[in-house]
Amino acid sequence: MTQISSGSTPASPPKPRRPRPQVMRLTDAAAQRISELTSRADSEIVGLRVGVKNGGCAGQSYTVEYAHDIRPTDEVVEDKGVKILVDPKAVLFLLGTEMDYKADKMQAQFVFNNPNQISACGCGESVELRPAKIDG
Repeated sequence: MTQISSGSTPASPPKPRRPRPQVMRLTDAAAQRISELTSRADSEIVGLRVGVKNGGCAGQSYTVEYAHDIRPTDEVVEDKGVKILVDPKAVLFLLGTEMDYKADKMQAQFVFNNPNQISACGCGESVELRPAKIDG
């Protein structure tokens, strides 16, 4: 009897996936403020949802809002005991960002130290961002 070879070679094992980088990290001040906000909210809050929207004189601005649920498409960041849910459309713009919280006599706000930020407007309300470059 003659054996016929199918010509296929044994499959090599899949390459191990490289670990995904954490999209954002929080300072202690930001984590503390998020914890305060979620604990005193009027309804169940799972964390803060962070994103980027078009608008403002520089072209884009950061968004921060209460998150009542985790959407299947959210990028969940757990840091220092709190959760940040990142809008999937904002991930490449926020990759590597540190979220801080600053309070002084005139204002209190979350501040984004973002390596993908090209410029900001003079009033501080909007920024220009570029997508992060991912080495692969």
